[in-house]
Amino acid sequence: MKISFADTRPDGEFALVVPVAGKNGSELLHALGGEVEASFARQRFEGDAGNSAEHFHGGRRIVAVGTGDSISPADAAEKLGGAAVARLLISGETQAVIDLTGLGYDADAAAKVALATALRAWRFDVYRTKLKDKQKPTLGAVTIVGAGAGAADRYAARYAAVVEGVSLTRELVTEPANIIYPESFVARVKASVAGLGLEIEVLDEAAMTALGMGSLLGVSQGSVREAQILIMRWNGGTAGDAPVALLGKGVTFDTGGISIKPAAGMESMKWDMGGAGAVAGAMKAIAGRKAKANVVGICGLVENMPDGNAQRPGDVVTSMSGQTIEVINTDAEGRLVLCDVMTWCQANVKPKVMIDLATLTGAMVVSLGHEMAGMFANDDGLADQLLAAAKSSTDQLWRMPLGEAYDRLIDSPIADVKNVGPREGGSITAAQFLQRFVDDGVKWAHLDIAGMAWSDKPKPTYDRGATGYGVRLLDKFIEETAER
Repeated sequence: MKISFADTRPDGEFALVVPVAGKNGSELLHALGGEVEASFARQRFEGDAGNSAEHFHGGRRIVAVGTGDSISPADAAEKLGGAAVARLLISGETQAVIDLTGLGYDADAAAKVALATALRAWRFDVYRTKLKDKQKPTLGAVTIVGAGAGAADRYAARYAAVVEGVSLTRELVTEPANIIYPESFVARVKASVAGLGLEIEVLDEAAMTALGMGSLLGVSQGSVREAQILIMRWNGGTAGDAPVALLGKGVTFDTGGISIKPAAGMESMKWDMGGAGAVAGAMKAIAGRKAKANVVGICGLVENMPDGNAQRPGDVVTSMSGQTIEVINTDAEGRLVLCDVMTWCQANVKPKVMIDLATLTGAMVVSLGHEMAGMFANDDGLADQLLAAAKSSTDQLWRMPLGEAYDRLIDSPIADVKNVGPREGGSITAAQFLQRFVDDGVKWAHLDIAGMAWSDKPKPTYDRGATGYGVRLLDKFIEETAER
């Protein structure tokens, strides 16, 4: 999608997108005449945020998009850009003009219109060889008019790299597991971030064995695909300053192992690497915009399969930290991957803050549905910073509890800890498991994004499918905390 900014509408053929601020209406729409306004009224269009309707006037398609009359310009901007593209992407129109004249948007709000436009236009049609013409995207260019000074520069400097990061995450999450597995995940990310200045390191199974990562390797041992740990370093801050560490669960396919999942819906487990995908995308965004911060992204990548060499329920493994783990359920594998990644990170990176993202538990989806991810944190200040970043990035979070009573539920009778507790509070006991591997003095947060990596319904900035959740949240968190 080509996005540009202009002071006035260009010549030629294009669909005109007119923002309508709720029942307050639109001067631009009013200027088109009573016939146009009456047409939208007959469609019961009242300018609610994100709603749209259209009418042909003088041979031109006019698309009215509601911006509401009670939401912030930033929120309205994203709904405007997203709704316009959703309406026009396969409409037959090749160009569109979004006219912001008279809205009073500042440079950032106008740039967010462009951000939402680019995000909503993303599609993955690589394997669709027989698309009908009416199903193919036609919209290739959007011009944003009346944005005022600075909007183009703001988009280029702040949001264009975010679009690239979100696009990488969506691509990784969407690809099937025969295409994206641990080694190919690494190769795909390396190719995508080439030239951005990220330092890349990869640990293979031999290196992990030497380090004593028995927990992570236990998950991988049933697969013919070799496990990998991908480390990406961005040194954009003051030399020597402790970095922020972003950790991602990367189970490129999860059958559940010997504790095998039901067949129905198992194909969706290709996106059980959504946390690692988000970290990779966030690192691309951070490096792409040359963030003035030191950040390390680490992805623990495995495939969880049930062959004759797979670990069994009841096995005991020794993690890199030295803690022993009784594996009660092989389908609770993400925490077994992350705990060794956390230990390696703390020993080698020595972060000031450590945040992990994981599609970890179905229990989180039961708790919060598909509207927010759950956050667990051992530090109130860090929790507040993440909640603030969530609010301004649209990647929403809700803080969940931690506590000793929950922690006791994962005590094992034969090892230091077991990898699951009772059915109740499953997302909490999973977080308690991870907390046992956090060193004293390290500020840590765990984001359970199980309900957010994939969506079965469209939202303002994405269609059905991979959402790219986490990229904007992490990028905003870095901007608001590590760059100040």
